Order: sequence, then structure tokens, then C-alpha cells
Amino acid sequence: MLTKFETKSNRVKGLSFHPKRPWILASLHSGVIQLWDYRMGTLIDRFDEHDGPVRGVHFHKSQPLFVSGGDDYKIKVWNYKMHRCLFTLLGHLDYIRTVQFHHEYPWIVSASDDQTIRIWNWQSRTCVSVLTGHNHYVMCANFHPKEDLVVSASLDQTIRVWDIGALRKKSVSPADDLLRLSQMNTDLFGGVDAVVKYVLEGHDRGVNWASFHPSLPLIVTGADDRQLKLWRMNDTKAWEVDTLRGHMNNVSCVMFHAKQDIIVSNSEDKSIRVWDVTKRTCVQTFRREHDRFWILASHPEMNLLAAGHDSGMLVFKLERERPAFSVSGDFLYYVKDRFLRFYEFSTQKDSQVIPIRRPGTTSLNQSPRTLSYSPTENAVLVCSDVDGGSYELYSIPKDSISRGDTIQDAKRGVGGSAVFVARNRFAVLDKSNNQVLVKNLQNEIVKKSILPIVAEAIFYAGTGNLLCRAEDRVVIFDLQQRLVLGDLQTPFIKYIVWSNDMESIALLSKHSIVIASKKLVHRCTLHETIRVKSGAWDDNGVFIYTTLNHIKYCLPNGDSGIIKTLDVPIYITKVSGNTIFCLDRDGKNRAVIIDATEYVFKLSLLKKKYDHVMSIIRNSQLCGQAMIAYLQQKGFPEVALHFVKDERTRFNLALESGNIQIAVASANVIDEKDHWYRLGVEALRQGNAGIVEYAYQRTKNFDRLSFLYLVTGNTSKLSKMLKIAELKNDVMGQFHNALYLGDIHERVKILENVGHLPLAYMTATVHGLHDVAEQLAAKLGDNVPSLPQGKVPSLLMPPTPILCGGDWPLLRVMKGIFEGGLENIGRGVQEEDEEAADADWGEELDIVDGEGPQNGDVGAVEDGEANDENEEEGGWDLEDLELPPEVDTPKVSANARSAVFITPTPGMPVSQIWIQKSSLAGEHAAAGNFDTAMRLLSRQLGIQNFTPMKPMFLDLHTGSHSYLRALSSSPIITLAVERGWSETSSPNVRGPPALVFNYSQLDEKLKLGYRATTAGKFTEALRIFKDVLHTIPLIVVESRREVDEVRELIFKAKEYVVGLQMEIKRKELKDDPVRQQELAAYFTHCNLEMSHLRLALINAMRNCYKEKNLNAAANFARRFLETNPTNENQAKTARQVLQSAEKNMRDENPLNYDFRNPFVVCGATYVPIYQGQKDVACPYCGSRFVPSQQAQLCTVCDLAMVGSDASGLLCSPSQIR
Repeated sequence: MLTKFETKSNRVKGLSFHPKRPWILASLHSGVIQLWDYRMGTLIDRFDEHDGPVRGVHFHKSQPLFVSGGDDYKIKVWNYKMHRCLFTLLGHLDYIRTVQFHHEYPWIVSASDDQTIRIWNWQSRTCVSVLTGHNHYVMCANFHPKEDLVVSASLDQTIRVWDIGALRKKSVSPADDLLRLSQMNTDLFGGVDAVVKYVLEGHDRGVNWASFHPSLPLIVTGADDRQLKLWRMNDTKAWEVDTLRGHMNNVSCVMFHAKQDIIVSNSEDKSIRVWDVTKRTCVQTFRREHDRFWILASHPEMNLLAAGHDSGMLVFKLERERPAFSVSGDFLYYVKDRFLRFYEFSTQKDSQVIPIRRPGTTSLNQSPRTLSYSPTENAVLVCSDVDGGSYELYSIPKDSISRGDTIQDAKRGVGGSAVFVARNRFAVLDKSNNQVLVKNLQNEIVKKSILPIVAEAIFYAGTGNLLCRAEDRVVIFDLQQRLVLGDLQTPFIKYIVWSNDMESIALLSKHSIVIASKKLVHRCTLHETIRVKSGAWDDNGVFIYTTLNHIKYCLPNGDSGIIKTLDVPIYITKVSGNTIFCLDRDGKNRAVIIDATEYVFKLSLLKKKYDHVMSIIRNSQLCGQAMIAYLQQKGFPEVALHFVKDERTRFNLALESGNIQIAVASANVIDEKDHWYRLGVEALRQGNAGIVEYAYQRTKNFDRLSFLYLVTGNTSKLSKMLKIAELKNDVMGQFHNALYLGDIHERVKILENVGHLPLAYMTATVHGLHDVAEQLAAKLGDNVPSLPQGKVPSLLMPPTPILCGGDWPLLRVMKGIFEGGLENIGRGVQEEDEEAADADWGEELDIVDGEGPQNGDVGAVEDGEANDENEEEGGWDLEDLELPPEVDTPKVSANARSAVFITPTPGMPVSQIWIQKSSLAGEHAAAGNFDTAMRLLSRQLGIQNFTPMKPMFLDLHTGSHSYLRALSSSPIITLAVERGWSETSSPNVRGPPALVFNYSQLDEKLKLGYRATTAGKFTEALRIFKDVLHTIPLIVVESRREVDEVRELIFKAKEYVVGLQMEIKRKELKDDPVRQQELAAYFTHCNLEMSHLRLALINAMRNCYKEKNLNAAANFARRFLETNPTNENQAKTARQVLQSAEKNMRDENPLNYDFRNPFVVCGATYVPIYQGQKDVACPYCGSRFVPSQQAQLCTVCDLAMVGSDASGLLCSPSQIR
């Protein structure tokens, strides 16, 4: 059983397949009817008007109707398109068990517990016949698929076959009056429309189901006696043929399979059983754990069955319908009807080759699953599920292609799957031992190979290679070298398809396709909601595949689309140009012609074959929203523009691609305020002031227009805007324009006219217009405002423009890839005669007609303005504001019309090139990318505290750049400085950054630290050594030898930092002589220069001698003398201490110090960590600490976290190579 779909719900009592669509109706015990799409696995609708269980449901063959019958005694007819019940048929007096539409007439047959069967006319909505005769519940009633018969089954242990020929004759209009008269008589006196033809007796208990064979005169029945009975009938009688036993409980439903000689039954024993009609034996049984089965349904046209049980239903197939096939060049070998067949693609010639052995077992699903062909040896491997997986090897005779009648004995063997891996070798999967057996054509084992994964199937992957499939991955395995060549995690793969050049592979699972290279490097994954069935590669490297209802394509980048819709599933064998060769489920070869333009166009765009794109645009009818959306999404709005006729879409695409000319033309056609506004925004972004002005004029956006004139320095237009505002009586506009112009007189006049006399007086006084101020003071009388004392007024004037008007300088660009080639495609930009001229946009704005009144006569102008406002024509009303002809709206020139410019892509900044090329933190810091530098240091050296390194970061960044001052108003230009640059360097090759820190500087610093230590300036020396440790992570050296020197430098600096920190701490401890002696003793165990070690030893010796710790003092004296000291005074003192101590070798105050046991000093607590004790280290400087310091900041370098993981110092490109 191949389960295709399963639902979880209440008990399912009735099922019905839609004859055309992938839908199934399920009526539930809860009273709900569900409509499912079994392909998508989705619930489409639910109908719940019945009270109580709905036991019967059925789709109409051609109308959008279905009928249902329930325990509420009602039969309801529904229209699923309108989502409602059309009408209810009443008449039955008890539960309704089944309902069914007639395949031809407008009838419904229903069976009921009221012991009757009724036939209804659903058009006239009346009961046309009542079939009585059963004396118990009638459990089911079905029409014969072709003849005028009804079969019914009842709990009275009988099956009745009814002849309804009279009813059919009655429903057909009688031809003459005599017939009509006789019909009236039968109506009046109770004629019989349906008569019992046969009563079949033989079951010992109530019969639950009876159904007709679709073509033969057979009936099958199932009953509570757990038996199935097969009956045959002729014109006069019916008789029992056989009884099928096997069910353990009541048989609830039984039917003949439409296409095979089998019976399918289900039962309350929780099983579905399949029976062979000819042999009368049970072939297969499918069981469920806890659910009793109640109903079966078969698809009227497809090989699908459905079964309803206690907790839902399932849609299933009994056998696979995929034909086994193998393609080799121009040939196809496939299996159909137990024959191996041969098909030639070029001639489309189909012929029979040899018969294939029938399986000995009777169970289902024994047909061949896969086929493998060896062209050189002309041999075929046929694999099937017989005996749990087996293969047969056939050698095809050269002359048998035409006849196909010679039966040969095949070489057989057991194995999960078998494929040819070389000319005369094939591999067989031995699942039990997880190995592959390589065999020759005599079926003898040549070699055995254990597989690298637990494989469930193997596929061909090139000569000598196998692709092995596990549950969640596939691997390519080389049988010769026994190596894994590729490995990829995937969903469960069912089929694989190699491209013609064996460079790409498509891995097909149930709902996804994975495209990978021949070494299984993942390229893309495609997910489908509907099952993927097959696929093949076309000549362009596009993968063409089929789902249950579509032919689709997949481009190399993962983009996919639909090529064609399918009525029935097909299996693609080969794609050649515009033809798809395929096999259907009946094993017939078909050639499907497709339109490949869409995917070839997308592929050309992807591969940047723009000449090909051009020719497709010129010659094809590619269009549609999907294509436009695709081009937009992929960044080709300028190409999408040439597909589009709709002005609004053209406008949006033109704005997106920056094609202002087409946007202007579309905006003129659309002529809506919003579009003009958006055009203005885009034109302003491009610096095309003329078009901005035109857009603002069309929307009468005076405020924006005034501001535009201000920023472009067009004072003459500003003064005209002032007059327009005056004519419009727009006081605020007038004032703004006067402010933009710096016209003080006008501002005072405006304020005075609107009655703001105090403001007018103050404006006039501040600006020194004393005559005007006196007049205003006279008008104000006693209300003259007082001006603040001691304030120095400054003039508010817009700056005088240096350059006026015109467009901004536009970037000079090369012509775009589609320039010129596309200009004749689509529609051109329409030229607007009434607004077209060659000069700049609207250079002049005359306020009145040329022959009309001049500026003094405002009245005439105001009348014109009033008309303008009433009519609202849009744009400037040309009666009032005539734009002179030579300076009208901009004309789109013939050359500009098709100018689709592609802006040159900006180059990559040098700092970004540095980052891409380098994994060295110093170079990232020099590039200014501090974030990645810190991440690198954290990963390499475990550094978490970057505060001490901040000045180094800043110095590196500033030092690797040079800064040029160009103009006073322009920003400073930053130039990257490269390491090792010379005049002979290639301008296109970028070197690494020049760094301000280097190894030699740090070496000098180290020597400076030594000198400070010698001089006893411990604090200064400590600062110098820490500075060295803080700088080392950011330096870059060239060779491996220098890397070792840098590591040595870290070690030296670290030793001195630990020693100096202890010495400084010792000097702070005045009251603790024991601790002072310990610290002095530990200092002598730091790795110091010889001169410093002698000083440390003398220091420790003196401290211990003073405190009567003579044993320790003698040890230090002895160590000092072993260094061959050059200072004679110090040597003399040491010898005296040694002599004195040897008389009394004891310590007054024992120290935590054992010089015989090797140790290192903890960098935080300054206690010895003896050999064998646990410790933790700093990942950067290597200082050792007691375990309690884990995850604390290192006190030696102040940078890294103690005990954290790090990959190690990386300071040279030579470490990366």
C-alpha cells in the first residue's frame, strides 16, 4: 500500500472522490462533511447542516454538486461552488445509509433503515420510485455503471438486484399519444417502475455491502458472517460463484478494482484486504492498530482508493505506477506489460525487445522498480521488490529489437538495488552486510566493498563510482580507491538525475529537489508543496521537472517557475529543445511541446548573455506581472520597462531605473498629484532642477517651488513667485518669498497690509527704514513698541548665489547594456506638443498675457486667477501665466528618449580590500575596521579587555592613511598608504597597509625597559614592558623566523612584568618581613638578564640575612657566586654571608619557598605553583595562575581572560599561506 494522504478526524462513514479534481469528500459520524484536497493535503471546506452522523456522500459526475444522507432522515443536495445546501429531500423514515448519483440521469438512489430504497429526481426534487421488498435495514444501494440495474444489500441476509428499465423509459418523453395514455394509466393504477430481478441468498448474517463489477456481470458482497461472496448473473438468473474467507469480523465494504482483476474489502477487524479475482485468494492485508474500517471508495478514473476508519481516512494506491526506464543517448529502454521495450527519440519509433519474467508470487508491487542499461554490452539490469529485493540480468540480442518474442533465461540474484558501474561490471547492494558486490556479466562476484554509510539504495555516479543513499544523506563512493568523493546532507532521496555532461546532479525527494555538483557540492534546494515525480536536464543546464500537476523548471541559482499544467502525472525521460519526451502511467511514450522562452530568458539574464536577452525581447511575447516582478527583483527594472504598456507600472519602473524621461511621459498621461510629487522627488535626487520645477508647477506646489528657486539661486523666478502669491492673496506665501529675496520693503508692506503694525514698525526700525518707521509710528500712536537696548541687529539675507539655475552637473556614464537595442521596443515616450521646447524648463513666468495689462493692472489678472481656481485644469493656467514659447516645458529629445543609463559601479575602497585579503588584526585596525580586529584578537589570543589597546588602534588607523585638503568647502580626502609601495607598483594591485608599529621598534623598547630596570626605576620599566605586551598583537612581520622572535619577545616582556610587579609589591610591604623575603626569593626565579638576576639574588640574600634566615641567604649567595660576578665588592659580601651561614644553617622564620622543587610564580597571587600542581594559563602572554584565577582578567598583560580558548598568535602572512 502506498499511502498518499491521511487525515485525523471523527469516524468517517462515507467517502467520495471528485471525478476530475484532486478532491475527496468525507462524511463523519459527528455530522460534518469535509472536503479535502488530497494532493496538497489541505481542508478546502466543511459542511455541517446535518444533525447526527452522515453515512452516505457522493459527487456528481459533471455538475458542481454532491449529495449526502444522514441519521436525520434527510438527503441534502449541495453546490460546493456556492458553499451551501441547495435543497433537502424528505421521505425516508429512518437513518439513510448510502446515497449515489446516477451517471447519466438526474437520479439519486438512497438506501435507508426504513427497509426501502428510494430513487429521486434531483432536478424536479421529487421521489420517482420507492423500492420495497427488504424486511430489515437496507445497508447500501448502488446503480450499475452501465445498465439499468440497482443492487441493494440488507440485514435480512439477502442481496436484491432491481431492474429500473421501466423508470428510464418513463423518464424519456414518450413519442406518441398512445404511449402517453398507457403511462397515465400506470401512474393512476400503480404501475411498477422497478422490479426485483434477482434475490441473492447465501450469507448467514446481515449483508453490509454489494457492488457491481464495472464491466463483467459480477457482483461482490460482504456481510456480518465475515465472508465475501462473488456472484455471477445473466439475463435470467444469478448464482453464487465463490466465497472468500479471511476477515475476522464484520465486512463493512467491498468493491472491484476498476483496472485490475482484484477485489478490495475492509472490515471491522481493522484490516483492508486485497483479493485476486481469478485465483480467489487473499493477496495482501493492511492492518491498523486501533481503528475499525467502515467505508471504501475508488477514484472513477485514476488508480486511487480511499478508506474511512474510526479516526479519519486515508487515500492510497495499491501499486506503483511509475514505469522503470533507462535513457542512453538517443534511446530509451523501459518495461511495459512484462515486456522490455525500446524507444528511439529522434524517430519516435517504439518496439518490443524481450519478455520479462513474471514474478512467481501473487502479492502486489512486484513490477520492476528500476532499470540499468550498459550500451557497450547491450545488457539490462531489471530490479524489483520480489523476494525482498532482487535483480535480473538480461542480455539483449542484436536482432531481437524488431521481434521481441525470444524468451531468454535471465541471470538472477538478490539485492536491494543493482546498477552498472562499468562496461561489463555491475554493483549489487547487500543491505544485510552493508556492502556492495561487484559482479561481471556471468553474475559472478568479482569484488566486495564495505560502504562508508548505512546505504538503502545505490545509483550510478560515473564509471567506477556509486552514489549511496541513506535516510538523511548521500555520498559518492569510489569503488576502486574505496574513498568517499563527496558527501551531502539531504532529505530522503528517491531518484537522481545526472546532467548530460555528468557535471551536475539533481537529487529528487518527495517534496524537494537538491541541485549539486558532481562532487556533491550543494548549489541550491527547491521545495515543492506537491509531490515531485521526475526530471531531466535540458541542453542549457536547466533542470526540467514534473510534479503531480505541473511541468516546471529550476535555474542554476534556484529560481523556478511553471512551464505547463498537466492533467495526469508524467515521467520525463529526456528534454530536447522545446520537446519533452515522457512516459505516462500507462507506459505510453509521449512528446510534449513546451515554450522554453521564459526560462531561457531568465537563464540569459543570469549568465549575462545580454545579446540573447535582446533578441528574446525583440522576437517574443514575454510579458505578465510575474516577469516584470522577476526583472525588478533581479535588479533589471530598465529591462522590465520594455515589457510594460500600463502607464502606472511604466512610471514605477522608470523611477526605479532612474529613467526620468519615460517617467515624465507617463506622469503626463496619468496626471495625478501623487505621481508628480514622486517624479519631483526622484528628479531632485538626480539634480535635474528643470524637471523638479515642472513637477511642482503641474501640482501648483508653490511653497516647494519657491524653495527650489531659493536653493538654485533663481532670484528672478522668486520675485515672480512673490507676485503670484500676491495675486493668489496668499499672505504667508508672499512673506516667505519676500524673506527668501531679502526684500525688506516688501516685508514691511505685507505686515502693514495685514494689520501687524507693531511687527512692521520693528522690521522697518531695525533695518534703518526711518521714513517708513515714522509713518507707522504715527499710525500706532501710543502703542509704539519699545526695542531692546544694547542689541546689535544683524541683517537676515539669503546668500548671493555664485552659480544660478540649471541642472546639477550629472555623472558622465557609459551607455547601458540595453541602450539603443531596446529603443524601438514597446512604446516610445510621447512628446507633449503644448509643453515641449528645447530650452531649460520654464525659464520665464510672465504673469499676464503679452498684450494684456501690465503689472500695474492687477484686476484683470485676479479675474484670470479666479477662473483658474474654478476650472482646476492642473499645472499652470496658461491664460494667466503664459510661459514664453522658447522657454517652455522640457522636450524629451530623440536621443534622450531611449537613454537607459547604467551608473558605473563604485570601486571598492582600499581599506575594504585590506580587510578582505587579511586575517591579521593589525591590518584590520589599520583599515579602520576595529570591530573585526577585536573579534580576530579575541579568537586568536583570547583578548577581552581592549581599553589598553585603544591608543594603538587609533595610531594604526591614522598612521596608515594620508589626508589631503582640497577646497575650503569640500571634505578632506583620505588616501590609504600601502606597505612597500614604489612608483613601479601596478596601480591595480593593492598592497597591505603601512603600519606604524614594527618589530624593531619593540626591540628598542625592550632595551629601554632593561636600562630602566638596571637604574632601579621599576615603575617606569613596568610601564614600558606592559606597553610592549599591548603592542605586539597588532604588529605584522614577514617571515616565520620573525614570528618566533615575536613569541620570544612576549616571553621576555612577561617575565619582567611578573618580576617587577612582585618587587614593587615587596617595597610596599613594610610590616611583613616574611612576605618581603618570599617575594624577593620568587623574583630570583624569573627569567631575567644576567645583570638583573645578580641584582635580584644580592637583594634576596641581604633580606634573608637581616632576618636570620641563614639557610635561604646561603642558597642565594651560592647562586650569586655561580654567575661569575664582575663586581668584586658584591662577590666578597656573598662569600662572607656563605661562611657565616655555614656555621648555623637554619632559618628563624620559615618561608613558603622550596628552591629544590621547580616552580613557576602565579601572576596574580605571587605564590609558587610547584611542578605537578594544577594551574591555568593566559592564552596570550602565557603567564601561569592558580586555578581560582580561571576566567579572570590576566594581571600580567591586562588583556586576555585566564584559561580561555584561543587559536594562537597570528602576526605574519607566512602563517596563513
